[in-house]
Amino acid sequence: MHRVIYQICTNCVMDTTDSKIIFDEKGVCDHCNTYYKAILPHWHTDERGEKALWKTIDKIKKEGKGKDFDCIMGMSGGIDSSYLTYIVKEKYGLRPLVFHVDAGWNSQIAVNNIERMVDKLGLDLYTHVVNWEEMKDLQLAYFKSGVPHIDVPQDHAFFAAMYEFASKYKIKYILTGGNYSTECVRNPIEWMYYQSDSIQLKDIHKKFGQKPLGSYKVTNILWHKVYLPYIKGIKIIRPLDFVPYIKEEAMQLLIDKFGWQKYPQKHFESRFTKFYESYWLTKKFGFDTRKVQYSSLILTGQMTRAEALEKLSKPAYDNETIAQDFEYIATKLGITVDELQSYMDAPNKTYKDYKSQESIYQIGAKVMRAFGLEKGGKR
Repeated sequence: MHRVIYQICTNCVMDTTDSKIIFDEKGVCDHCNTYYKAILPHWHTDERGEKALWKTIDKIKKEGKGKDFDCIMGMSGGIDSSYLTYIVKEKYGLRPLVFHVDAGWNSQIAVNNIERMVDKLGLDLYTHVVNWEEMKDLQLAYFKSGVPHIDVPQDHAFFAAMYEFASKYKIKYILTGGNYSTECVRNPIEWMYYQSDSIQLKDIHKKFGQKPLGSYKVTNILWHKVYLPYIKGIKIIRPLDFVPYIKEEAMQLLIDKFGWQKYPQKHFESRFTKFYESYWLTKKFGFDTRKVQYSSLILTGQMTRAEALEKLSKPAYDNETIAQDFEYIATKLGITVDELQSYMDAPNKTYKDYKSQESIYQIGAKVMRAFGLEKGGKR
């Protein structure tokens, strides 16, 4: 049996728990080298970025004249979307409709953060509530499938609902909190498979689901990567890529101005994501998403490697409260703790065990990179 020798990057904290990782002769991983070669040379947050962003902002304002709002932006209550909401309104004077998708797992902190931001900035909030019975059934189907990426039902709903809303109401600009500053290293595909793959979602639901996905919004890669931008002219804008964005400084600003509350970790605005990333992925599969998050911060100078290693030396989850979280997830999904434990103990599967559109994603990524439309990416 071939034994994998453990190795960790000498520059960041990505390691061989990413089975596709490649190291150069200095022990630096391909995540780092991709950042240095493909992202950093083209990423400008100085006056060049500011100038490019203002050009887009002016266009959005011009096209939005006379309308109730000039763009739409997704908000989860997390740091990226919260800071984005602040700057687009206060610094750039846009009039966004704040779009929130409630998939049934919002933490109270997230609810409070969204309300405070929207109220104090005088913005309109539209909340799309996902049918809970359908969401519950789909999430249980993912647990039963044995794949790592059990957060797909939530993520897919977020994207699909917002894209459909923008298309229906002819909104030309969608602003997102995606950014290189805290996300220049992406999760390996084996950890988190593409959340927009409708073929895989439908296959897993067909095999393990029990209720039809009546009102649950389903998107697909060709619709939102080709049809919406190139046929309908809907553009996705990532303003945080054009301005200096230091996570800790942004959080402190939001705390001071809005009474915004911190989360223990990125993506913990969702009770389900907190359980999934901190416990399920690490305990069942050995995938610790903090390695991706900390490596991004190391590369962008917001954390030292020593600080990251120190944090990683402790479990991602709180040993004292994980039993409560486990019970909370089981109860909300309408199953027993023993049933949830049985899914934890079942054989691990991967996205390759089910139908998928992986080949389309791979071709699309090559084309996007060839035209300079995408830098880096999942492998």
